[in-house]
Amino acid sequence: MSHGTSPTPLAARTASPLKGTVRVPGDKSISHRSLMFGALAVGRTTVRGLLESEDVLATAEAMRAVGAKIVKHADGSYTVDGIGLGSLLEPDRVIDFGNAGTGVRLTMGIFGTHDIAATFVGDASLSKRPMGRVLDPLRQMGTAVIAREGDRLPASIRGARTPAPITYRVPMASAQVKSAVLLAGLNCPGETTVIEPIPTRDHTEKMLAGFGADISVTVNEAGERVIKLQGQPTLKPQDIDVPADPSSAAFPLVAALIVPGSDIVIENVMLNEHRTGIITTLIEMGGDIELVNRRSAGGEEVADIRVKHSKLKGITVPAERAPSMIDEYPVLAIAAAFAEGDTFMPGLDELRVKESDRLAAVARGLEANGIPCVETEDTLTVTGGAKGLGGGTVVTHLDHRIAMSFLVLGMAADKPVTVDDGAVIATSFPTFTSLFNGLGADIRDAGGVAA
Repeated sequence: MSHGTSPTPLAARTASPLKGTVRVPGDKSISHRSLMFGALAVGRTTVRGLLESEDVLATAEAMRAVGAKIVKHADGSYTVDGIGLGSLLEPDRVIDFGNAGTGVRLTMGIFGTHDIAATFVGDASLSKRPMGRVLDPLRQMGTAVIAREGDRLPASIRGARTPAPITYRVPMASAQVKSAVLLAGLNCPGETTVIEPIPTRDHTEKMLAGFGADISVTVNEAGERVIKLQGQPTLKPQDIDVPADPSSAAFPLVAALIVPGSDIVIENVMLNEHRTGIITTLIEMGGDIELVNRRSAGGEEVADIRVKHSKLKGITVPAERAPSMIDEYPVLAIAAAFAEGDTFMPGLDELRVKESDRLAAVARGLEANGIPCVETEDTLTVTGGAKGLGGGTVVTHLDHRIAMSFLVLGMAADKPVTVDDGAVIATSFPTFTSLFNGLGADIRDAGGVAA
């Protein structure tokens, strides 16, 4: 895993017009859940298009550690022979999740209501991230927890022999917390209820229903989503085709908008309504973006996205849109650097607790490359149109999205942009460099050798 390897600095230089048709890797959220739900089902689940990133492969290892058989086949598909709810084996090794926040939090939910003990570790970045947001509801369900100060990794848990279902109001807009509680509820007798004041991506709810769980979603008088899950179902195996990840698609999307002369098509991108805030925002900024060949795949709407170089303008991004694009703000900040006027992004407090303090990391990266910006506790304002952009080195803080976003900047900047570690990109987008260089970009190691 990249968290144990030496840093690999990369630099992006001014690109030729980006041209061509590409398919970005499979969606990370659905890839994680396909392996988890397949492991909890009784029988064989087949997954095609799985994202083979370090994050997802860490989840595969975690599911193997409790007894699931996960095999990759010659055609690239994976099969998961599940062991069924309530039948997890106690892992005989520490579960290392590297940089995978989604993987570790959701797996804590699954393991936390089984009568097993498990210890979780991660890289330096993941070890700084708050786990109390998941461990607190697990404690309410009867899980015993030993964690580092501040409820950070390393952490050890022991599931209760008879876990208790709870009603839990999610205190922040977090699909990870919601999903962890629901996954914990799977092995609880009775009904687990999650109240979500601010809607977040709903892959867990959709996929649980597809695997046969008894789950309902309603909206109460206060406008909150109320999710009720009946515990201890028999989950049924599924055939899953993983659509392309909209978070990964955001990088070629923005790159094509800001590199003059570009015209590309990104195929088979998932258009879940809780994931498309970046597309909506870029269109509002004046982006020439067309969604074509809309269709349904695996219960999700997908489409091909055609995007051309565009003259962008600064806007105010509604704060309530943040949950639908929280991972895309770093690359949105790059688009804003090429827009006319100010782009104001409020409601970004959740960026403080991602793989890095992404809000600070983005602001420092912008400043290092001559882009005016103002950072507050939960907002970022980027002023576009500055001249002589680039020439800086960006500290990634082991954060794959920081690395990719600033390499996109280098494709349109006046001077090369360097990131201190490109190895972290393998966390979510292992083919990033080859995909972009195939479109016409120029990404090389910092010494000038093609990456």
